[in-house]
Amino acid sequence: MEIESPVHTLHDTIETDAVIIGAGPVGLFQVFELGLLEIKAHVIDSLAYPGGQCIELYPDKPIYDIPAVPVCTGKELTDNLLKQIEPFGATFHYGQEVTVVEKQSDGRFFVRTSKHQRFLTKTIFIAAGVGAFQPRTLKVEGLEAFDDAQLFYRVRNPADFAGKNLVIVGGGDSALDWALDFVKDGAHKAESVILIHRRDGFKAAPSNVAKMRELCDAMEMQFIVGQVTGFEEKEGLLTNVKVTGADGVTRLVPLDVLLVFFGLSPKLGPIAEWGLDIERKQLKVDTEKFSTSEPGIFAVGDINTYPGKKKLILSGFHECALAAFGAAPFIFPDKKIHLQYTTTSPKLHKVLGVESPTFD
Repeated sequence: MEIESPVHTLHDTIETDAVIIGAGPVGLFQVFELGLLEIKAHVIDSLAYPGGQCIELYPDKPIYDIPAVPVCTGKELTDNLLKQIEPFGATFHYGQEVTVVEKQSDGRFFVRTSKHQRFLTKTIFIAAGVGAFQPRTLKVEGLEAFDDAQLFYRVRNPADFAGKNLVIVGGGDSALDWALDFVKDGAHKAESVILIHRRDGFKAAPSNVAKMRELCDAMEMQFIVGQVTGFEEKEGLLTNVKVTGADGVTRLVPLDVLLVFFGLSPKLGPIAEWGLDIERKQLKVDTEKFSTSEPGIFAVGDINTYPGKKKLILSGFHECALAAFGAAPFIFPDKKIHLQYTTTSPKLHKVLGVESPTFD
C-alpha cells in the first residue's frame, strides 16, 4: 500500500465514506452497523451474489448459533440480513476483486477493482472471510477440458443434475451430503449415484456415512474405494473415469457428470500486498475498534486475528459494531458519537424508517 500517492480525480471514481470488502453475513451486518451511524457503504464481493461462505458452502444446511434464531439455513440468514439492511441503501458491486488499495495525501484511500471500478473512500472494512475461495481440483491431465460442462466442483442448481448418472468424488461432508441428496426422491433425483473416495474412512458426519452404507446395501447407490487416475471420452464428451483401487486394479466407471468435492482452498489474494500486518494469512487487529495496522482500515470476521479469536458468525457481528464506532471519527471528525438504542432512539427509528413507539 502506497502511503503517499497523488489523489485520483478520475471522473468515474466513486467518492464514499465506507467501502466494505466482502458480502458475506459479517459484511452485510457491517452495512447495518454503519447505517445506524448514518454512514452509507459500497460493498464489493468477488462472487456474483451476496452470502459468502454461507451461500457457497452450505446454503441449505442448518445453522443453530445465531442469537434468537433457533435454526436457519445459510440462504435464510443471507436473505434476512439483506432485508435488515434495506433502509441503508448500500450499493453492491459483485463479481470483482479489490486489486489496489492506496493511501492518499488527504487521508482517504484509493480503491480499484478487477473490473476497473474506482473509489475514493474515508474508510475500508475488510470482511472477506478467509479470503477468496478456490476449489481444490482433481489432478488428472486433460480433465479440465470438461470444466463446467461435465466436471463440477460446486453445485449451484441441483435441478441441473436430475436424471443424470453421477460420479461424486470426495470423503467430506459436501460429498456425502450431495450423494445422499441426489439419491433421495425429489425434483433433482439422479438416475444413479456412485461415490468414490480414496479410502474407506470419511471426514463426514457419522450419521451420513451410516446412511450412505445403508443405501449401498439396498443397491440404491454405489461406493468405490479408489482414486480417479484417468478418463475416457468420445466425440468430445466425458464417458468414463478410470478408478484405481488399493489393489492396483483400474476399473472403468461410466458417467454423465463428475462432481468433485475436495474442499475449498482460501486464497488471501491481493490483500496480502496492501502492507497490513498479517499473521498466518489473517489480519492482525486490536480489540477496541478492530482496526488493522493501517488507521482507517478495519477487519471483521474470519479474516482477522487477535488473542482469543473465535471464528463464529456471532463474533463477527460483535466486531462490526465496534468497527463502526471506531470508523466514525474518520468520517465525522468534528462530531461526537453517542451510543443509542434502537428500542428507544427516535433518531435511529427515523434512520430505520420505522415509527417510534409510545411508552405509557
